[in-house]
Amino acid sequence: MLNRRYLRIKAMQSVYSFFQSEDADMNLGEKDLLRSIDRTYDLYLTVLIFPCELADVAANKMEISRNKMLPTKEDLDPNLKFVNNRLIKKLKESNVLGREINARRIGWQTDQAIEIIRKTWENIRGWDAYKVYMASGESSWQEDVEFVMDIFRKHMADSDLFEQYIEEMSMHWPGDMNMAVAPAALKTFEGIPEEGDIKLAPLYKDPEDDRKFVIDLYRKTIIDNEASSKLIGDKTKNWEVDRIAVMDVILMKMAIAELTNFPSIPVKVTLNEYIEISKTYSTPKSRQFINGILDKLVADFREQGLINKSGRGLME
Repeated sequence: MLNRRYLRIKAMQSVYSFFQSEDADMNLGEKDLLRSIDRTYDLYLTVLIFPCELADVAANKMEISRNKMLPTKEDLDPNLKFVNNRLIKKLKESNVLGREINARRIGWQTDQAIEIIRKTWENIRGWDAYKVYMASGESSWQEDVEFVMDIFRKHMADSDLFEQYIEEMSMHWPGDMNMAVAPAALKTFEGIPEEGDIKLAPLYKDPEDDRKFVIDLYRKTIIDNEASSKLIGDKTKNWEVDRIAVMDVILMKMAIAELTNFPSIPVKVTLNEYIEISKTYSTPKSRQFINGILDKLVADFREQGLINKSGRGLME
């Protein structure tokens, strides 16, 4: 589920927190980094069961309407298509998903959570795509899957209401939805078989290697801070290092750590990754600035033999 860019961003956030703190502890920062990454999986599970909560709200409202004093014909014989959505039933009945939900104590039980479910359901009821789905006259697994995915895209991944809820629920979650969770959730929904249980996405693609990568990147950036500050300072003679955007400096320090300590990662990959990250997390001019400084540093590293890459094409 988590790619290397996401891990670099998480390491970047932890490095930033370390340097901004007056009493920073690298070991505690590492634990918080790993906790932050693990919490991303909680968000993944949380959004997977949200359609189930919506279906339960829909069913409850139908039951209330059925039992009112003067029920209409529609109240007595409601359209159960969404309530009986096959994919949602599969999510509810999944042993795999159920075990993870119980183990991590994931749920939508708080008053705030219930209010988000209610508001989202009201938005869906007035949604044209919902009306089309309910009146289509079809009843197929594929239609049910596609509709749940449409709900996810429109009313979760692209919803200001849902994003605000996520930000308020955990300090670890802002940005995680679009960066990692939404693609994984959509892939999970799409890959659920009509027969058999659900296959959940793993947190890490390669647990041992990826976990080691993010820890080493975090630690080496901090440990080599003084040396990398000097390297950057030597290439920015006309600038005071403390006047360069803080995030630019952190990204360059991380790139230096990666270039000189990770022999299996191609030089080009490292440069491209930190330039791409700067587009989102730093200033509009950062891309060009970071690229220029890193190009000069790479030339020096090569001349001094400080870049030792193992494998064909990794030096490029």
